Amino acid sequence: MSLDRWILTHARRLVRLLLIVQIAGFAFFVAGTHGAFVPLPDPPTTTDFASFYAAGRLADAGRPEAAYDPAAHRAAEEAAIAPGVEEKRFLNPPPFLLVCAPLARLPYLPAFLLFELATATLWLVLTTRIAGGGVFATSCLAAIPAVWWALGWGQNSFLSGSLMAAGTLLLRRRPWLAGAAFGALCFKPHFGLLIPLALLAGRHWRAIGGAALSAVGLCALSALCFGAATWRAFIDMALHARQTVETGIQLAGHVDAGGAARLAGLAANPSWALQACITLAAAACVVWAFAKTRRQTGAPADAACAVLVSATLAAMPFVLFYDLVMAGVAAAWLTRAALRTGWRPGEPTCLAACLLLSLVAFALAATLHLAVGVLVAPLLLGCTVARLASRHPAD
Repeated sequence: MSLDRWILTHARRLVRLLLIVQIAGFAFFVAGTHGAFVPLPDPPTTTDFASFYAAGRLADAGRPEAAYDPAAHRAAEEAAIAPGVEEKRFLNPPPFLLVCAPLARLPYLPAFLLFELATATLWLVLTTRIAGGGVFATSCLAAIPAVWWALGWGQNSFLSGSLMAAGTLLLRRRPWLAGAAFGALCFKPHFGLLIPLALLAGRHWRAIGGAALSAVGLCALSALCFGAATWRAFIDMALHARQTVETGIQLAGHVDAGGAARLAGLAANPSWALQACITLAAAACVVWAFAKTRRQTGAPADAACAVLVSATLAAMPFVLFYDLVMAGVAAAWLTRAALRTGWRPGEPTCLAACLLLSLVAFALAATLHLAVGVLVAPLLLGCTVARLASRHPAD
């Protein structure tokens, strides 16, 4: 029996086991961060959601520009969580304050739970629909390790993943709405890096219009609500973002090529050059895939969407382990294509390998300086490009 056949035969048992491991690990993580096993560290740690919450409180207090002032933002975090709490920088553009400000009117824990559970549910519903629906598809997606990391760290990965899922899902049937979803990624703009290339190559003119209106509208609304000074503060912060990316965030958390290279000991400039080369190659894959499937539907269009999402992960110069939630969207599109025409050799093994690599990525990076998580996006991208390049008659 081939490895592909073995994985497909035992998929339900493997997913069930992985879910049990994930839930147990998540429970251990939550208990540990609440002092169940050892005394809590000093200063106390917190979740990344603290940065969103503090930024929202500053916006509600009439000082939205202070969200990009390290001292003012840190003081807001301490006021909201605890004195001396671990600092979490706020790096998102002002449109994200449109989400953070309403949430900050709630107490911290209800705001955290509302944001994470609502966005996680939306992501799960959309990706399950892409993958063909059903309880098993939902279980597979819930078993992705990044899902539990994003929940535990209080990140916004589910929101960006949901917008990418919605945009690709609606692209051919509701192009204006698809564009609106893509444009809303302006709250995390590096996730939209390759979307213009895809839409231009595929001649999705209405989606381009929807994306432009959405992005410009959200930026204008944030300027209207929070003032031009907030945008100036964000731009000033963004001009110094390279230093934050290189030194302000633990390298073990990176799953982008540049971060993996720096973790392995390569200097910063060659690491950025390597990332630039990979970004160009990923962009070329997206242009080719959408030009090839311009007038096609079914499995080819599904594979093109998988190329866009996986190439986006490979191309971005700043990807952390919880951002691999986006890989679930790519895997869902690859699964959808496979359900239409059958699995190609190596595809089940590729998906299983991506799950395994995601599971051990942070541990290996933190202990052995091996950033194996960086392999997830290229594996998915390679599978989908190979599917599109094949001459299978069903495609």
